Amino acid sequence: MREFGMKSTKRPHVVIVGAGFGGLACAQALGNTEIDVTVIDRRNHNLFQPLLYQVATAALSPADISEPIRRTLGRYDNIHVVMAEVAAVDAPTQTVILKDGGSIPFERLVLATGSTYNYFGNPDWPQHAPGLKSIHEARDIRHRLLLAFEKAERSTDEQEKRRLLTSVIIGGGPTGVEMAGAISELGRFMIAQDFRTLQADQLKVLLIEAGPRILSTFPEKLSQYASDYLAGIGVDIRLNTPVEDITAEGVQVAGEFVPASCMVWGAGVKASPAAEWLGVEPGPGGRLPVAPDLSVAGRPGIYALGDTALALGEDGKPLPALAQVAKQQGEFLGRGLKANLLSGKTIPTFHFHNRGNTAVIGRNAAIFDFGRWQLKGRLAWLLWALVHVYLLVNFEKRLLVSIQWIWRYSTRQRGARVIDEKAVSLVTPEVAAEVNRSS
Repeated sequence: MREFGMKSTKRPHVVIVGAGFGGLACAQALGNTEIDVTVIDRRNHNLFQPLLYQVATAALSPADISEPIRRTLGRYDNIHVVMAEVAAVDAPTQTVILKDGGSIPFERLVLATGSTYNYFGNPDWPQHAPGLKSIHEARDIRHRLLLAFEKAERSTDEQEKRRLLTSVIIGGGPTGVEMAGAISELGRFMIAQDFRTLQADQLKVLLIEAGPRILSTFPEKLSQYASDYLAGIGVDIRLNTPVEDITAEGVQVAGEFVPASCMVWGAGVKASPAAEWLGVEPGPGGRLPVAPDLSVAGRPGIYALGDTALALGEDGKPLPALAQVAKQQGEFLGRGLKANLLSGKTIPTFHFHNRGNTAVIGRNAAIFDFGRWQLKGRLAWLLWALVHVYLLVNFEKRLLVSIQWIWRYSTRQRGARVIDEKAVSLVTPEVAAEVNRSS
């Protein structure tokens, strides 16, 4: 195997796998120190996943919420970025094995590889109901939505028209709720403004949840507020309704087949295969159990954070898979590793500071849970917007997204309603011509 060359040096070497919230925060905390850092990611960009649903519903473009990793970390002379996919970790020899046959040695290893959607043993479902973990998936959903409206505009079959205008969101967590609200608002606006043969009552957005309520991690009164708001904008919520099957034509639920053109999965996640790489028994959700200092027991020099790690809060419960958890852990571990490697100090116990959990439901509607008190409605929506703009990688992205949000709020227009040529080529020439005329 070939080794990706680091400088011939006696300096400590930290390898970080994953450049999400946690991995980037850890790398930046180690930036411009006497420590060599290698960041490995299979993508060349950092992605702000909480706003992917806005790419999927044509509110933002992919470039608005993504940033090249090299640009983010380029100002740190001690950080080396490698675009590659990890295949395994050889803990005894302290080596990361890459899928292309390369290898990278480490003195300390940080696993921040995130999570993927869990389809519960149904390998055919992802092609019919993509989740929201990548730009590709968000663009795929956007294409399905926009093409469905174009096809429905030309259809003379009322039943087919209703199928094309039916979207099914599976999972009543924040992603599902955000998608359901955004699709309903997008569809009703487009029907009212841009299409001539469609009626608002033909649009159907179905939100399916296997549990007794949506947003189950929030207090019940906030969950009820979200349910009432979604119902008010035409979202049909079905609780205690597990999905039985998903096909290209629709969804089977509770013995009923619901014809639909766009299905979106948001019903559960599982961690990356980091536990498998290390030969460690995973915890719930496939997450890697870690000690209070985020180290992996029995694997000296290896740490995990973010969605990859099963870290416990002060109440003994697993910390949630949220961006703020990953970012705090990354900053903590970066500082801890710097002090440990350069000064010999012991890495202390990580303490999570909860800054609130939030979900947006629609225009002027969001919820915030701060533990002792809650917030809902327009004020929560404004706070949600401020928090998400702040969390974007740099000033340029914050400014661009803010301007677009202000414009979209004022005009209700969606500037990213673009269907690319590849997607257009999948439909009939007549529909392609109609799309080209409207673009």
